[in-house]
Amino acid sequence: MAALDDLQIRETVESLLGKGTQVLDVQKTTSVKEEEVVLVNGTPVVLSGPEGETIKNCLMNGSVPPPELLQQLLRRAGLLVTPVRVDSSLTVKTTTINKDTVTVKRNGVVVDERCKEVKEEDVLTSSASDLWRALPNDVESLKLNCGVDPTIFGTVASSATPKDNVHRRSLPQTHQTGKTIGNIPCGSSDGMSSHNSSLETVESSENSSEQDNSLVYRDTDLVSGSLEALIQHLVPTTMYYPDRTYIFAFVLSSRLFIKPHALLGEVIRLSWTQQKLNDPGVTKSNLGRFCYHLVQLLGEWMETFPYDFRDERVMAHVRNITQRCVTLDPGLRRDVSTMLHNLLHKLTDLEKYEEFLEKTSIDTAASIMDHGIVLDITEVCGSPLELAQNLTQIELERLSYIGPEEFVQAFAKENPSIETSFKDMKKTRNLESYIQWFNRLSFMVATQVLVQHQKKKQRVRLIEFWIEVARECFNIGNFNSLMAIIAGLNMSPVSRLKKTWSKVQTAQFSVLEHQMDPSSNFTSYRSTLKAAMWRSAGATDERQKIVIPFFSLLVKDLYFLNEGCASRLSNGHINFEKFWQLAKQVTEFMTWKQVACPFEKDNQVLQFMQTGPILSENELGLVSFDCEPPENNMEKERWKYLKSSSSPKS
Repeated sequence: MAALDDLQIRETVESLLGKGTQVLDVQKTTSVKEEEVVLVNGTPVVLSGPEGETIKNCLMNGSVPPPELLQQLLRRAGLLVTPVRVDSSLTVKTTTINKDTVTVKRNGVVVDERCKEVKEEDVLTSSASDLWRALPNDVESLKLNCGVDPTIFGTVASSATPKDNVHRRSLPQTHQTGKTIGNIPCGSSDGMSSHNSSLETVESSENSSEQDNSLVYRDTDLVSGSLEALIQHLVPTTMYYPDRTYIFAFVLSSRLFIKPHALLGEVIRLSWTQQKLNDPGVTKSNLGRFCYHLVQLLGEWMETFPYDFRDERVMAHVRNITQRCVTLDPGLRRDVSTMLHNLLHKLTDLEKYEEFLEKTSIDTAASIMDHGIVLDITEVCGSPLELAQNLTQIELERLSYIGPEEFVQAFAKENPSIETSFKDMKKTRNLESYIQWFNRLSFMVATQVLVQHQKKKQRVRLIEFWIEVARECFNIGNFNSLMAIIAGLNMSPVSRLKKTWSKVQTAQFSVLEHQMDPSSNFTSYRSTLKAAMWRSAGATDERQKIVIPFFSLLVKDLYFLNEGCASRLSNGHINFEKFWQLAKQVTEFMTWKQVACPFEKDNQVLQFMQTGPILSENELGLVSFDCEPPENNMEKERWKYLKSSSSPKS
């Protein structure tokens, strides 16, 4: 505020004390209060305390602050008393200055010197809109806030991805009401009536007082148990049905210890014994809701892990138990029929997809053998945005066919100490096929740049085109295609073309490389991914829901989670804390893969990207040296080796 001048002071004094009042002396003081604030929907919130300092540092570094700290700040400011819509954005601005100096010398004497400076700026922005509520203090308050019991989709996801717009501190888990005592679930005695026994909460999974067939809890979270107790915990009764989060986590991880057909067989055996289904006198009135619960369990298993049912041994169990349940309760016939119809539809889709992959590989092999003329990608699709959208079509389709169990099966196949073998089961190769797609896209990018070896301008044009496509992939949330394009442009046959790259406008590419920088365990990418997850969680537009992770890093994270934690504890119990975390990460992936692609398909583009010709690594090297000759001894040796190893053309 500007200081008052003498006339204003006199007028102010006279207005207070009357006309003619003499002013003898004036003392002026100025007080300045500085506060750092963050604007939330236009409301300033002071960044105070350690939370404020952490949020400030995150914003200064271009990363997304932890949601827990933001919530604490908003609650302190009174903005979380009622649900509040929070709009957040992440902006990355890069400025590149290219300075060219031209010096003219005559007989060693500088006669002229000129300097040209070009400044390039590039800005990438991602935004999210979320409805935030206060954090619930426990699982029960979570149920009250949601109005429904937790389900596998939404409650298993981390607090950064609230699928029902409720932030959570931890993974909701099966409660103590589902504990077992001597293979009988609490809440039912012999599976028929209520049981009033109670158990104290066990503070440590290593407590030696626990029996081998018990489940161990820390507070209300299941942390360990024997395989037999965990299987028993999966078995429904007349009054008890396992929590859906437990069903998913256990069926997902159990295949490290027992094959799916054996697990289902054991569930049926225990059900048969507990409910005395072999007793000719058993009726629907004796069983209560048991048959309904058992059919419901089968339905959830088929919905989440349909590929398990490609095994005839699993289907033999299904036919056996469903026929018995329908006989005892004819009202379940329609439910069973619908369940089996949905399963058949999923497995039929899988078979068609596998046929498509096989045909695609054949078409690709044929095009590679006859790549004398390679079509320019811009002649197929001249718009970077449209190409990015069609790449997203391919990514989401291939993601949708990856079963969650394929991650765990990959662990089992690679670990020779695990007795469980999957050689006698029908295999799915959706995970491997998806990784192959990433490699294909990288080689496609390199091929498209290098086949234009006759004209440097064309190579520059193709590189800048792919950079634009990568930028559009970033804006969409398609990080897998983004990383594949970056990898293709960074392949040695492309990156060595110094004369070509000197003409490329690289500001955007530098920003994208920074986003996917592998240093510090991909810190920048993980922050960007979290921002995309926030955007997806609160989005109503299908385009805003798309999150396609950098898949190789996702697999790596799951692999190290599996390898870094023991699956069994020293007392022989299964370490279920580990499998809660595994289920949590896999569920996030399942949420991403279920997004329907909102973009219009271009079948010609899709066909070209999946079957168009690509050069092998050696062929790329040879063509690269045709573009720009080798510059040093190492490159010359490489060139000679490639020429000698290449087969003569017929």
